[in-house]
Amino acid sequence: MKRQRVLITIDWFLPGTKSGGPVRSYANMIDHLNHYYDFLIITRDTDYCSDEVYDSIQSDSWNQFNEHTSIYYFSKENLTRDNFSTLIKNTEFDILYVNGIYSWFFSILPILLVDKRHKIIVSARGMLNAQAFSVKKFKKKLFLILANAIKLYKHVYFHATNKDEAIQIESHIKCFKGMYIAPNLPRKMQGSTKAKQKHEGPTRFVNIARVSIEKGTLKMIEAMRTITSEVILEIYGPIYDSEYWIKCQNSINELPKNLKVEYKGVLESEDVPNALNDYDYLILLSEGENFGHAIIEALSSGLPVLISDNTPWKNLESKSIGWDVNIEKEEEIINAINKATRMSPLEYSKWSKSALEFADEFTQNPELIEQNKALFLSSQN
Repeated sequence: MKRQRVLITIDWFLPGTKSGGPVRSYANMIDHLNHYYDFLIITRDTDYCSDEVYDSIQSDSWNQFNEHTSIYYFSKENLTRDNFSTLIKNTEFDILYVNGIYSWFFSILPILLVDKRHKIIVSARGMLNAQAFSVKKFKKKLFLILANAIKLYKHVYFHATNKDEAIQIESHIKCFKGMYIAPNLPRKMQGSTKAKQKHEGPTRFVNIARVSIEKGTLKMIEAMRTITSEVILEIYGPIYDSEYWIKCQNSINELPKNLKVEYKGVLESEDVPNALNDYDYLILLSEGENFGHAIIEALSSGLPVLISDNTPWKNLESKSIGWDVNIEKEEEIINAINKATRMSPLEYSKWSKSALEFADEFTQNPELIEQNKALFLSSQN
């Protein structure tokens, strides 16, 4: 039986990591599904907010990523409508899988160019969720008005990663062909199955996210101010807003001596599992996460997590794997931090074991694979 060929259009992909979750989502999906499908990816030859071309790739050419995946890296000078159109016409594929909503070249143009006899899927990646409109609200709303007016998505299926996102998509897109709900696939991790021991000395928190308002970096630092226990917080992630980072640094400088906060730079995606071993908890107080790869990867490493309640991961304390707090109520954040720092080594080991068991049950669920495979079933075209 002929393998289906899935063409993915996405602004940034591996070896880039600075654009965050979507790159990890697609890398994981390919890793899980390339036994069933061939993947072709069209992307840029630079990372997010970078002009430096990736090492060891050939720009404006197809590059073999693995046995069943090839990537075409567009250079900045050759990324034009004509060149994109020519590439699409000269590429044999069965299904178009579009990342995101607002990118002209990688989210909108492919839909306009591809023959509607192909199955077309758009993965919204949280871009239609309520919190996504806190940035560039007017432009996004205007685009959606125009898209609905011309029925841009008339022949398109949407991919939502959960029921809440499906509701958000339906509230903004008035005409589309169908909806799939399939959770993001986690990274295949070969971590320890043994519960972690809490580090001696200060409680060690790690934050893995871009330094930004929507990821709650400053809110996290400011919540630490009243903590009397000894705490180490280490922050990994790219900085895009220098003024915001200055505010974060000023807040760090005002913290009492029992709190040590350090920025550690950008952590490469493949280094995340090993890095997590150095910490007791992951903390991530974002305004919203469509999935949150760092969250499930932390749990897979035996780390309980302290996160906002604006993610799919809910009721964590009742499961003894962490806390999901209302980030608008600082007392909830402070209360959770205090519970984490004061947890006994014996209790911590129990929570770590619960985190491992929860992550294992989630990642080994065969239904996740089937839901994602169903996205590409051509019989539903």
